[in-house]
Amino acid sequence: MRSTKKIRDKLTIASATLLQATSVTAAEAPEGAWNVNTAVLFYSENDGRVSAIEPVISATKETADGDIINYKAVFDSLTGATPTGALIANVEQTFTNPSGNGEYKIPAGELPLDDTFLDTRVALSGSWNTAIIDDYSRLILGGNLSKEFDYTSLGFSANFLRDFNNRNTTFSTAIGLSSDKIEPSGGIPTAFANMKTAKTGTNRDAADDSKTITDVMFGVTQVINRRTLMQFNLGFSESSGYMNDPYKIISVLDTNGDLTTALGVDDLPYVYENRPDSRSRQTFFWKTVHHLTEDVINVSYRYHTDDWGIDSHTIDFHYRYELGNGSYLQPHLRYYSQSAADFSVTSLTEAEAAAATSITYASADYRLSEFVTNTFGVKYAMPVGKTSEFSVRAEVISQVQNDALYPDLDSFIIQFGYDFYFDD
Repeated sequence: MRSTKKIRDKLTIASATLLQATSVTAAEAPEGAWNVNTAVLFYSENDGRVSAIEPVISATKETADGDIINYKAVFDSLTGATPTGALIANVEQTFTNPSGNGEYKIPAGELPLDDTFLDTRVALSGSWNTAIIDDYSRLILGGNLSKEFDYTSLGFSANFLRDFNNRNTTFSTAIGLSSDKIEPSGGIPTAFANMKTAKTGTNRDAADDSKTITDVMFGVTQVINRRTLMQFNLGFSESSGYMNDPYKIISVLDTNGDLTTALGVDDLPYVYENRPDSRSRQTFFWKTVHHLTEDVINVSYRYHTDDWGIDSHTIDFHYRYELGNGSYLQPHLRYYSQSAADFSVTSLTEAEAAAATSITYASADYRLSEFVTNTFGVKYAMPVGKTSEFSVRAEVISQVQNDALYPDLDSFIIQFGYDFYFDD
């Protein structure tokens, strides 16, 4: 549930599959064979922050009657240090663990990081793609279950696709429903309550909470010519329930810009964040795949806006360069920018943090601030025999914060993949 959740792939509504890249083995797999995709991803952030390892396995098969079934399992383990939301100070800072029984100290001049961070997740999902009404209509039903030590998510999705115009045009409508339960260590903190010193209480008044998410998508995929496919999606999402990060806090400053000392003897100069209990999002997505004589260009653009005040733009570019004999090299470029949420802050004043404050929402989570992220990567793949493919992918991610109080973040990804098929 902590801030590293952003690096995880969340199971959401799938777009129409016509534009999804397939491996050499998938394209050549005989009818009725299982196509298996496996990968292990390693992720690491600079300055000793979060690192992760994530193995994935996915198996897909087309049955004799034309149905397509898929099963997927993901396991990830994350360790390291994650930002708390507190500011760098010119004095040593003391923080209490979520359980309220222990504490840790951050030296003066260093970014407050919780280095006790440890999390694991297991996610299972499956889908069934079947023809309905006639051969021009298909229904894809999916379900997923994800479990972390403090977070459980159960979801269901349905995607209806209809072909027109001699199968050159495909319309799709999808809906996804998700129910999440949050059970943070130490319990749910009281919004804007002060962090307490160790063993004097926690200001956490509930053991757990929940939220629900409803996603709806409308899409069209069009064959432009023999070499070009284009896709457009419109997405709408409604979330309600507990939206806070129970581990995030906000520094409280006095009129001199220093950590306040005008508190009770057992209170620390930090308060727990508070976000709205609902969120409405809208997205527009465009993607084009163009096949050159041998190579393939894949470019997409995504625009996101929501009622929290966050607008974002994502441009993604892949170029698959064929090396011959089934091998290829695929450079990857990605640009992402977002504006800050309306309630994004770096700190609160004593008056704002007081019980009678007029402020309703506030969060010092850097993920809700204004920043730009650039990704540069490359993938190399080669066939191994006639039934399998090996690949390796490496990417460097650079996140530049707009506010100097938030440190920039550099991270690195390397992923090894092995795809194969077999007859059962």
